[in-house]
Amino acid sequence: MDQSQFVKEVRQELTDNILRFWADNMVDPQGGFYGKRCSDGSLEAGSEKGLILNARILWTFSSAYRILKDAEYLALADRARDEIVNRFIDRTFGGAYWSLDAAGNPLSTKKQYYAIAFAVYGLAEHFRATGSRISLDAAISLFQSIEEHSFDGEKNGYIEASERDWGPIEDMRLSEKDRNDAKTMNSHLHILEGYTALLRVWKDEHLRGQLHNLLNIFLEIITGADGHLQLFFDENWTRQGDVQSFGHDIEASWLMMEAAQVLEDPVLMEKTKTVCNKIAAAAMEGLMPDGGLSYEREGDRIDSDRHWWVQAECVVGCWNQWQLTGDEIWKERSEHAWKFIKKYIIREQGEWWWRYPQHPEDDLAGFWKCPYHNGRMCMELLERNDNPIK
Repeated sequence: MDQSQFVKEVRQELTDNILRFWADNMVDPQGGFYGKRCSDGSLEAGSEKGLILNARILWTFSSAYRILKDAEYLALADRARDEIVNRFIDRTFGGAYWSLDAAGNPLSTKKQYYAIAFAVYGLAEHFRATGSRISLDAAISLFQSIEEHSFDGEKNGYIEASERDWGPIEDMRLSEKDRNDAKTMNSHLHILEGYTALLRVWKDEHLRGQLHNLLNIFLEIITGADGHLQLFFDENWTRQGDVQSFGHDIEASWLMMEAAQVLEDPVLMEKTKTVCNKIAAAAMEGLMPDGGLSYEREGDRIDSDRHWWVQAECVVGCWNQWQLTGDEIWKERSEHAWKFIKKYIIREQGEWWWRYPQHPEDDLAGFWKCPYHNGRMCMELLERNDNPIK
């Protein structure tokens, strides 16, 4: 595929489909954004509103405004920022709630650090796009909460969750399908992502040191000898289970490089590049002949459903590998993944299906189904086309 055509297509997908869907269908007149639309597009009244979804909406429209300068995107970014600052932030204990009810009142008040990291990510991008000190101050405060209550100064890394008052919590799981383990790859990856975004706009030395430490955790502990990320650990960093997530592998392969680039450490960048090459190659074990990337593998069992977010990360991760290595096979894989998305994942009436094959119980938009993976894919391609070497 001609590169200019590829970029033209993803720009149109971003503006005419993804952002348009969320602007037209997810704004709640009572404040913030609706909690859920079902796979048929119908609104599920009374759905809880998750911090993860709202933080991802904030990041997406902030980034879209920064890149495309459309005032509508700014208004939606501001709306998402206000929802987080005014409703999700816990004014009593600090941090941010896991969820609100449909009316905007605190529902689940636990402190899940994965979700708080996404709030840091969104708020930092809003500051980057707008210069709003309210957003930067909120991002810094949440960063400090993570460092004070989640960072394990004795054994390193970050624990998963706490009660509202920061006390120990029995069930630390991010979702029902996850293990109840003290430390996970997934939370560390998105803390790394949030810290990278914050360091880009706030050159704080403590933050820099913690991001450097996080990246080394990935390089030295989380990345296995086979190149796959290890997903679950106890508090002592003993691996639990044997699941391999192809989507997280390919996503981490470019997020880790981005962190190294923002840290501006040449030695660390070279070490990270070597490891990320290995991670990206391991992710391709899940590549299907049709260009889609399988979900995960556990033992000998492969879940070959092609989830929307995995395909989006495959496009970006493979493009990143092409930029890093110059090997055309990675560019071809990125383009092939985009062709798969166009054929099987993009929904004709707007947004993307959760996965292929489709499942009627999947959300079209909801607690986990968001505009961040697919919107970010498009914006990464736009920015990488303008600046071939990031």
